[in-house]
Amino acid sequence: MDILKSFAHPEELVALFRYKFGGCDAVIPKYDYGSMTPSMKVCTDLLVRTSRSFAAVIQALDVELRNAVCNFYLVLRALDTVEDDMSIPNDIKVPMLKNFHENLLDPDWKFMDSKDKDAVVLQQFPHISKEFRELPEKYREVIFDVCAKMGNGMTVFLERKVDTLEEWDEYCHYVAGLVGIGLARLFSASGLEESSLGKDSALANKVGLFLQKTNIIRDYLEDWNDQRIFWPKAVWSKHRPNLGDFANPEFQKEALACLNELITNTLELIPSSLLFMSRLHNQSVFNFVAIPQVMAIATLERCYNNPKVFSGVVKIRKGEAVRMMMGSSSFESVKAIMKHFVVKIQDRIPESDPNSEQTKSLCKKALSLCDTSQEYKSSSIYPPLYVSMGLMVSAIAYTYWSQITQWYEDLV
Repeated sequence: MDILKSFAHPEELVALFRYKFGGCDAVIPKYDYGSMTPSMKVCTDLLVRTSRSFAAVIQALDVELRNAVCNFYLVLRALDTVEDDMSIPNDIKVPMLKNFHENLLDPDWKFMDSKDKDAVVLQQFPHISKEFRELPEKYREVIFDVCAKMGNGMTVFLERKVDTLEEWDEYCHYVAGLVGIGLARLFSASGLEESSLGKDSALANKVGLFLQKTNIIRDYLEDWNDQRIFWPKAVWSKHRPNLGDFANPEFQKEALACLNELITNTLELIPSSLLFMSRLHNQSVFNFVAIPQVMAIATLERCYNNPKVFSGVVKIRKGEAVRMMMGSSSFESVKAIMKHFVVKIQDRIPESDPNSEQTKSLCKKALSLCDTSQEYKSSSIYPPLYVSMGLMVSAIAYTYWSQITQWYEDLV
């Protein structure tokens, strides 16, 4: 199990136990259902069911923003569920996507025929639309506008392939860049952040692209098994005539070259990510933005030059994820985390890789922007104190294993 891997990283065990026993409620607080309306309780349950990680960071937002961002997430999750559902024929899906934003004004609209794993957000959509209509107009305007643009944008790539790098950027803009733009506008509308943040659409778009490209890179095998192609042909066709060839160990060299090239392309977005975070003033907004960004750089590091991307799922250890969530509370600490993982990528760049020089250059640039006196270390060696702690934890784990595994599986 993944939890056992954290025994080799004592600082992760500390983070896990702090999380379990409420030691990080300021960053990852528990939900207060008692103060919610019935429809908001349903929305909160939907949020937790569809994304535990976003549920955690949304709950940590200031009250002024919390419901608006929760609603924004669920509206776009419902829209994304329509796009992802391969059982819906395109002649039905296209008008659904283009007109989806209008459903926010209809108290009765819901869709019961989805076969997608997140179909519940479509089945329970009246609760989502009710909460939308009860938001202040300044938030409704943003959510309605982004939903309309995203729905129309999604139809562009229903039958059109992602061929060029420009089209890769365009696709990522529709499904994630618009999310970044919408969030920046919500932050500004709340008054918790400066109005200029919401006006810089180009910067907010790149923050979304950083997350989306990382997810596309990591999800190669899952997407290929579902016959969904999001890796740009302009890149993968340089290495093999068929994208599916990368799943064959015989073509590992070519697969890794392609993988590393896409990661190198994504590393270009680190300066924009850092610049966006440097402009944030509100602590809860900063945490909300920073946590996914550090998760992304950690995921890129884990995927870089890693053949496991083509044979399974490459994941961050849960203990590692919780530790980063707890440690992303300031710009200096985020720079330290970014620096840690960029250095790990830099140290693994193969000299034979066709893009090695560009990767080195981008790592060097990122490191110059991550200059900080803080450190983020990951130890895999047990000092004497941790030997004792490890024995103690092992004894507790042996006694309460079922309880520990249950709450552990509920993390992130």
